Amino acid sequence: MTRKRVGVLISGRGSNLQALLDAAGEPDCPFEIVLVLSNKPDVQGLARAAAAGVATAVVPHRDFADRESFERAVTETLETAQVDLVCQAGFMRVVTGWFVARWHNRLLNIHPSLLPAFPGLDTHSRALAAGVKLHGCSVHLVRETVDEGPILGQAAVPVLPDDDAESLAARVLQAEHRLYPTCLKLYAAGRIRLQGETARADSAAEPLQLMINPTI
Repeated sequence: MTRKRVGVLISGRGSNLQALLDAAGEPDCPFEIVLVLSNKPDVQGLARAAAAGVATAVVPHRDFADRESFERAVTETLETAQVDLVCQAGFMRVVTGWFVARWHNRLLNIHPSLLPAFPGLDTHSRALAAGVKLHGCSVHLVRETVDEGPILGQAAVPVLPDDDAESLAARVLQAEHRLYPTCLKLYAAGRIRLQGETARADSAAEPLQLMINPTI
């Protein structure tokens, strides 16, 4: 089996990165993480990558005049590492249409809501304000419009009566750590395919893995 070469883009502590690193170390995992790239130096995610023996790079966005020039430098670094797939994991930069087109259908992101509900920021506070009973996270392919694109998988968690944004965020984050590696494994193995802008798993068994049920 030829493993897909994955580059992970981060900006901070890298908790989702750690979940991906752990998955990559499992036997028969269909992907390997070959590069972790941050737009900020000295973040915890870089230390996580180094501890796992994964190459790291820092491309500070402030060194560039505009977003596209920054993204071209990021792309050059990813291409040098011969990356097949790119995963955004706490990467706090809105990417341009140029970057999305360059990595079309090869750029994944995880968002802390059940898309298409609550795109953008402050998802947990907005979910509480809306009074929803289920919240969660989604892994999707990136498109030019923020938090849109084919949804590869979702995980739902209950919203409890005494939740605040912090407690709800912690519960969602645990679900993210399960969902992101699952979706990446299946996508890297070619077991999720696109029909237009809709992602379909290739067997009756896989959708159950891609819809993680609520747990407390």
